[in-house]
Amino acid sequence: MSKTRHILGISGGKDSAALALYLNDKYPQMNFEYYFCDTGKELDETYRLIERLDGYLGKKIERLENIETGSTGDNPFDFYFKSFRGYLPSPQARWCTAMMKLKPFEDFIKDDPTISYVGIRGDENREGYISRKENIQSIFPFRKNIWSSDLITKFFHPDVNNEILEILSTFHKGQKMDRIRSVVQEPISMAKSDRKETEKILKHKTDRLLDFGIPEFNRSIFQFLKSTEYPLSLEADFPLLDNEDILVREDIFRILRESKVGVPAYYEKIPYEVDGKKGEYARSRSGCFFCFFQQKIEWIWLYEQHPDKFKEAMQYENAEEGFTWTQEETLEELIHPERIKEIKRYHLNRANKEKSKSSPYLLDILEGTERDGCNTCFL
Repeated sequence: MSKTRHILGISGGKDSAALALYLNDKYPQMNFEYYFCDTGKELDETYRLIERLDGYLGKKIERLENIETGSTGDNPFDFYFKSFRGYLPSPQARWCTAMMKLKPFEDFIKDDPTISYVGIRGDENREGYISRKENIQSIFPFRKNIWSSDLITKFFHPDVNNEILEILSTFHKGQKMDRIRSVVQEPISMAKSDRKETEKILKHKTDRLLDFGIPEFNRSIFQFLKSTEYPLSLEADFPLLDNEDILVREDIFRILRESKVGVPAYYEKIPYEVDGKKGEYARSRSGCFFCFFQQKIEWIWLYEQHPDKFKEAMQYENAEEGFTWTQEETLEELIHPERIKEIKRYHLNRANKEKSKSSPYLLDILEGTERDGCNTCFL
């Protein structure tokens, strides 16, 4: 029996929840483990989602906390807030992610060879969390390319071109193989100074090879893995190799609704009115209710829909020290009636402007910058 662990983190967001449901239903033969890193500062809707998932999956979702907080009586956030002497987390100092998400996760994994399944969708252009620990390998089942960027870089490195072409030739022949050979041999620099161009070429090579056949590309990667120390190198086979599904935003909501687990309530749009005009707002992410990645309109949503949580968030601010959740503005200033109107006007104007564009990501844009922020928290 394989000693490789198959791990899926539940953030409380729609994508990770849908991924758990999708993998559970499509690959019942696989022994998935589920975990949730509880900060103690989640919305009640998040905890209810976890409970419903417990019931559907028929398996307890492991609640993880950093062991340092266990004997203090504090919830994880308050413990570290005191440890950092009232210094609020921010995009530049994300101690919340490091201490309440990544550390409990890596303590849970220890040194076991582990596959971590990440719910980044097929309509998103971003990379998820990739552990620096060699025993943890990330897989992205919703995407056309299920492999992480670090592995793709190794696969297309010029030093292994001959090895890769030999592997690919077991799946492709004739003129198709000639075209594949020309793609693999396209020049590419691995110098750090050329990083952006390198990423562009790697994506081009990956997309071209996937167009020649997703299962063939996946099996070529899997064979290449045998020469590495990635956890999947220990496996005789991997069920996802032949999966050609590409799931987008609409699929996520469909999976959640059809399963009866349901969509977390904070994703449901609520109408508002400003200057006689009507708009809609919602929360675009899971995670702590005072997350610093929230847009201003999401703070207004919190103030109007969960005033007790907003008041709690205010208590952490220290304007004299410059410790505020949003740059250059305290939460007390943000909820001044005229400021609320200003924020709603801006949100409504932006929404109307985006409605005039034929963007495939329109719903994501209207709900806020869903792709921004901490991948570990918001999937």
